[in-house]
Amino acid sequence: MEQMRIQKYISECGLMSRRAAEEELRLGNVTVNGKTAQLGDKVTPGKDEVRVRNRKAVMPRGEHVYVMLNKPEGYVTTLNDEKGRKCVTDLLKGLERRVYPVGRLDMASEGLLLLTDDGELTKRLTHPSHTIPKIYNVKVRGEITDEQYVKLLSPMEIDGYTIKPVYTEVLSRKEGRTLLQMTLYEGRNRQIRKMCEQVGLEVRHLKRIAVGELTLGRLRKGEWRYLTKEQINYLKRATGMDRKE
Repeated sequence: MEQMRIQKYISECGLMSRRAAEEELRLGNVTVNGKTAQLGDKVTPGKDEVRVRNRKAVMPRGEHVYVMLNKPEGYVTTLNDEKGRKCVTDLLKGLERRVYPVGRLDMASEGLLLLTDDGELTKRLTHPSHTIPKIYNVKVRGEITDEQYVKLLSPMEIDGYTIKPVYTEVLSRKEGRTLLQMTLYEGRNRQIRKMCEQVGLEVRHLKRIAVGELTLGRLRKGEWRYLTKEQINYLKRATGMDRKE
């Protein structure tokens, strides 16, 4: 097999994004055949042993695995948690391959979460420049005012960063609640909750219902399924992975 740059190899193994692998290399946390590796080094898959913080990086056998999970509230989007909280991977019963979350849903949120061992696709989907929208249904306390609505549509600063415009639609108003649908093209940490807090809205429930053309369909809360070939191809087309570089 041809050699490849070590950061690309680590990403293809599904351990982390290429950018994160580069940082681990800079910190001296990567070894190849027992020796500390440097950024730009190349390895031969199947021949060289690569470890990140003493964790072996293994190229997946055969095709990558792509999974959709309907995440319930109360689970953290991580592989393991030092506080002992429930993790999304606890829900992947029957899945023998190790997969990693694509982005995050905070513990109090629910809905569509993608997981895969395809490091390159994960990198592209989580990069700020990607253009696949993420759609959320957001239930807030009380009835939203015209002033609050205009503010949600206006330029807004979150954690010192001016976010991209977020399309917001009022779906319903009833029983002291307003149901919004918000479409994001980036995913800052707890962005929707912080946006609502800035305009004086209290989020009571937050659910991601779609990632681009991918929707939950009839997938029940806490259940997972493999993506179809058509869905995988859609994600690759939308992120430019179908184009030769």
